[in-house]
This record gives sequence, C-alpha cells and structure tokens, in this order.
Amino acid sequence: TTAAPAPEATTAATEAAPMTEAEELEAMKKEPAYEEGFTFFASGGCTSAPWVADYLGYFEEYGLKGEVYMAGDSWKEALGTNSAQVAVNHIATCLVPAANDVNYAIVTGAMIGCQSLWVLGDSEYNSLEDLKGKKISAPNGIGNSSYNIGARFFDADGIDPLTEVEFVQVETSACIAAMENGEIAAVVSGDMWAWDMWKNGQLKWLRSITWDEDFTDEPCCVTVMNKDFINENPLMAKYICKAIYRAQEYIGNNVEEITQAQIDEGLLTGDLAKLVECMETYQWGKVVDDKFTETALREIVEDYIRIGLLTTMKDADA
Repeated sequence: TTAAPAPEATTAATEAAPMTEAEELEAMKKEPAYEEGFTFFASGGCTSAPWVADYLGYFEEYGLKGEVYMAGDSWKEALGTNSAQVAVNHIATCLVPAANDVNYAIVTGAMIGCQSLWVLGDSEYNSLEDLKGKKISAPNGIGNSSYNIGARFFDADGIDPLTEVEFVQVETSACIAAMENGEIAAVVSGDMWAWDMWKNGQLKWLRSITWDEDFTDEPCCVTVMNKDFINENPLMAKYICKAIYRAQEYIGNNVEEITQAQIDEGLLTGDLAKLVECMETYQWGKVVDDKFTETALREIVEDYIRIGLLTTMKDADA
C-alpha cells in the first residue's frame, strides 16, 4: 500500500497563488457589470473622493467605467436599489440604514472632521453642560448626520441626548436668527458653513469632530457601495476602492488644485482661500488603513446601541 502524501505537501500543491494586479484586472473584465460600468454620486468637499478619482483618471486607469449619477441627491435610496453603486457620506448618516438592512455596505473610510456644535460667539454657553434643557438644531433632520453627531457630543460629556436636551430641525440658513432670538441655543452643522462666522467671532464651537481629540481618531465620512454590486463584481468593487483611496491621498497633497477644480465644476462655491483652509482640516489620506475605520466603526456602533440611536440590534458584533 502506498502511503498518503503528507498534508503539507498536499496543501502546497493545491493552494492557488494569489493573482497579480494585472491578472485581477484581466479577470475583472468577466464580471457582469464590467461592460456597463458603475455610477457614483458626485459632490464636493468632504464627500468628493469619487468625483476626484474620476477627475484624475484613476477609474479609467483600472479599466473602470464610472459615470455620475444624475437623479438628484437621494443617494441612500439609489444605492439601496442599485440604481447607483457608490457614494460617500457621513457614518452618522450611513450606519443606521445599513444596520436596518438597506442594501448597501460601508467599504472604506474617507476623511476626518467637518462638523461641529456651534453657538453664538458672545453667548453665555461655554460647554455642553451649559446647554442642558436647551433646544439644539439638527438642520438635516432627526436621525441624520447632524443629529447623530450631536447626540454623540452630548453623550461623550455625560449628558443624555435623548432626555437632557431637545433636538429640533431648523434650516442652517435660519439658525443664526434662531439663536439670536432664543428659539435655539446651538446648531450642529458643517465647518464649511460656519467658517467665516467662526473666524470673525460671530460663532464659536463647543464640540467638534474636526478638532476634539476624542473624535479625531475616527473618520467622519465613509464610502458606501451597493451590496449586490459588491457580491457580483468583487474585483470591480476592490479597484473602485483603490481608486478612491488614491484620490483621498492626492487631495491631501494637492488641496488647492482639487478645491479649485471643484469650484470650476460647480461642486463648491465661495472664496478659494477659505475653502482650502477648511478642506485642509479634513486630514485627507490618514484613513487609508481599513483598520482605522473598522476600529472607529465598532466604537460608533457601540455608542449608537447604548444611546438608543440604533434599536434593531443590541450586539455590536452583529
């Protein structure tokens, strides 16, 4: 009787070597979406990496056909139904729908920062403790990014965001007047909106995911992708992510050039110097390590479960 080969030899003989990039790009051509390509949301500022990847030719370099999704700004619905495949937005906006079975997945981190809690510069409020019992504006609505970011601000300072303050929706364009007349005490909103008013002393920030150390160890925005697209086109999904990561690093090293390009395209409006100054705070390129995003995502999930923002599950691992 002939002896069976040693397990090590069998494993070594049958284990396939990983494909090279060239082999992956060739194999990608056989994926079902390859000929048609994919669509992505084009936007400026903190969510601009897919547009920048297309602008710089990174998608094309990998043989990917990326097209801008033109049907408005309802990206969650578009990704959930596979009408579009790729977008970047706040974890604070993406996480709860993803956990509630909307058919998209978080696939990469994007950048750090971009929202803060603002009060009038001459107000009596100097800490979140001072805001107990007050009304706080979440301009894009309860359950969206400003609300969820604001809830974590209060929670981090030991204040229950669901019972010790009241979040209301007041549009950003009306927030200054609403703070001046006492209708609200503060607003959680984008740094880009507040930048000039902060610089001239009209506003001050009390909590920030841009500057507070307990929030700068996590990405604010993430890339999300339709799950069916990922499962059916894994190599396309991989190289879309690679192109977006490269775009993020390029932005970090060429902020003024990319900001001007976004102004020219109509994705950003305003003074170039101001926009560049704000864009430079986003720490582009720091989140290219997926472990960075994974670690932060776990902490955010745990916070959302504990605070009560995520109610469909109680297990962070799930």
